[in-house]
Amino acid sequence: MSLLNIAFVQLTPERTVQENLKKGLAACRQASRMGADIALFPEMWSIGYRILDRPAAEWTAEALPANGAFSHAFAELAAQLGIAIAVTLLEEHPGGPRNSLLLFDRRGNRILHYSKVHTCDFGAEHCLTPGEGFFTASLDTAKGPVQVGAMICYDREFPESARILMLQGAELILVPNACPLEINRLSQLRSRAFENMLAVATCNYPQGTAGCNGHSALYDGIAFGEEGDARDMCLLETPPQEGIYLASLYLDELRSYRQAETWGNAYRRPRLYQALVKAEVREPFIREDYRG
Repeated sequence: MSLLNIAFVQLTPERTVQENLKKGLAACRQASRMGADIALFPEMWSIGYRILDRPAAEWTAEALPANGAFSHAFAELAAQLGIAIAVTLLEEHPGGPRNSLLLFDRRGNRILHYSKVHTCDFGAEHCLTPGEGFFTASLDTAKGPVQVGAMICYDREFPESARILMLQGAELILVPNACPLEINRLSQLRSRAFENMLAVATCNYPQGTAGCNGHSALYDGIAFGEEGDARDMCLLETPPQEGIYLASLYLDELRSYRQAETWGNAYRRPRLYQALVKAEVREPFIREDYRG
C-alpha cells in the first residue's frame, strides 16, 4: 500500500528573509529525518506573511525572484534529501508582487509554480498581482507519481478553485495558509476534498503569528468506507503550537475510491453552469484587518 508522507511545517517565522531561509532549510532536513515525501510550508514563508502591520512599500520591497537564491536553495536541498518541497514566497512581478508557491520534486526540479488567484483585495493583499490560473503537475515521489495542484488560503473559499484542479486530474491539493483555521474554514477544506474526491493538505502558521492558530490539516477525500459507512476524512489536525507534523495519505485507497464513487466529475452537467462564468464588477472595499 502506497503511503505518501506529508510534513506540515507549522513554524513561527523569523524577522528577515535570510533567517526564514535558514529556518526553512533546517525544517526540511528535519522533515526528511521524519520520513516525509513532501514538506509543505505556510503562506508567504519568505517574509512570514508580515504584511498586516507594516507599510506596503516596506513589505513589497522584500519580494524575491522565482529563480533567485531563495528558491535555488530549496531546489538543491530537495535533490540532496530526495524529498519534494513546497515552499512559498512573496514573488517579484511587474506591477506588484505575487503570493506564490514553488514545488520542487525529489530531484530538485521545479514542477509547479502557482500564484494565488483569489488575492484578498479588500485588505493588504490589494497590493499583489493575482495569479492567472490553476495548474496541476505530476510529482515524482519515492511512492510513485502523484498528480498535484495548489491553492493558497483564500482560494479555498471559491469551490471553482478545487473543481478546476479536479478536472485536471489532481489527486492532492497543497494549500499554504495564513489565517485562523476555525471550524468554518476547515469545513470549506473538508468540503473541497469531499466533493472532488481528492486529498487536501493545508499548512498554517502556529498560534501567535499573523493572527493564525495552527490547525494545519489533511483530508483524504474518502467520505465512505468499503461498506458504505460514513467515515472521518480528517487524517490530521494539528494543535496550535509550533512544530513539524507528519501525516500519511493512503494513495491506493484514494484511487480505488475515485474509480468507484459518484462525486468529482461523474455526474456533472456543465452546460447548465454558464452563469458561473458571467463576469460581475464589484466596487473595491478595503478592510485592512481581514485575514483570508
